[in-house]
Amino acid sequence: MAQDLAKLTEALLDAATRAGADAADALAVDGASISIDVLGGKLEHAERSDGVDIGLRVMVGQRQACVSASDVSETTISVMAERAIAMAKEAPEDPTVGLADPSQLATDLDSSALELTEGGDEPSPAALEEFAKRAEAACLAVEGVDMVQSASAGYGRQRVHLAATNGFQGGYSRSSHGLYCTAISGTGANMERDHYGDGRVFASDMMSPEHIGQIAGERAVERRGAIKPKTGAYPVLFDERISSSLIGHLLGAISGGSIARGASWLRDALGDDVLPKGMSLIEDPRRARVSGSRMFDAEGLQTRKRTIIDDGVLTGWTLDLANARKLNMESTANASRGPSAPPSPTVGNLTLTPGDKTRAELIADMGTGLLVTSLIGSSINPNTGDYSRGASGFWVENGEISHAMNECTIAGNLRDMLGGMIAANDARGHLSRVIPSLLIDGMTLAGD
Repeated sequence: MAQDLAKLTEALLDAATRAGADAADALAVDGASISIDVLGGKLEHAERSDGVDIGLRVMVGQRQACVSASDVSETTISVMAERAIAMAKEAPEDPTVGLADPSQLATDLDSSALELTEGGDEPSPAALEEFAKRAEAACLAVEGVDMVQSASAGYGRQRVHLAATNGFQGGYSRSSHGLYCTAISGTGANMERDHYGDGRVFASDMMSPEHIGQIAGERAVERRGAIKPKTGAYPVLFDERISSSLIGHLLGAISGGSIARGASWLRDALGDDVLPKGMSLIEDPRRARVSGSRMFDAEGLQTRKRTIIDDGVLTGWTLDLANARKLNMESTANASRGPSAPPSPTVGNLTLTPGDKTRAELIADMGTGLLVTSLIGSSINPNTGDYSRGASGFWVENGEISHAMNECTIAGNLRDMLGGMIAANDARGHLSRVIPSLLIDGMTLAGD
């Protein structure tokens, strides 16, 4: 039987008030997930989980504490509140702690237009198993694939409800479908691996299992015979499948937490050019059928479309209430939280201005360089933006892909890299982060 999440949050707030909280907010989350793995045409692993998690944040003066539990009994809720109050009294004072003023709270809470939940019954384990088997079979049918490491299908649903003593009450539901396949080509020291998958809110939007399996297999075969590149300075094209990682580093640098601590390579860049002219980065939390969409943030503020970078110029930081207060600014309604921790600023849906050229045209423009399709490890200096990561992909010679590459390191400085990058037009519009392939000129490659 489904829990009444609104009643759970109400019980948490009542318990916090009785225990001595000056203010509090409560989060209740319930959901279920199914995961099916197949190997060799047979079921290898099946897993289902159902549960409820509750979280309580209390404030005693300018001190706060968070507690969480997966037991929703009255006794547990009462003990949670008492422990949270005891913890808060021992916490250091923080003048930025506090709930939103009632005048700041969201008034439009209806998420139906966002289409975040698929109606009807959840898929059966047998149906998910069949999808995974079809993907595996299609992958094995690709010439040159030696084995499929994994083929997995899954489904999840989740309900969330947030309430606070400032009067906020709001909730929403989500559903998700996923299918993923990982292929291996070659044997021994010559073994190469690659993957492909799809994740959607609605099952009807999913790619076919055969398409997913085929692409996974083709990618693995393309990586056969990979060698190290020569050390030197070359242009590097970040493939669309991993280009969002570059924008992720930018988002980390403009997060209110990093700015408030002074630990950001963009800490003095407000109002400066950080991307090329003509390129903008837009957050839109209200895109339909996209996993990162929401009507309100984790502090009950109304979400809104926001141009983070406008025509290359950085317009503002990403803020929750606490970090906004530290910086004497207004929250951008980007607070996010789970049951066990206080809010922190997080960006959801993003779109980067696409370029005019295809990925193939950018490859032709590169001349000689590296097309990166996979990244491993990370060494990013948050204060300077110095960047270094392990990479693999394909060597480009005279504007054409020549052969697969692996075991190399690419390095540069993020401020320089992002300021001169060129975008392709190949971003996938259904993703939460719509980021195309990105060409960076003159990075350092360390190989042989």
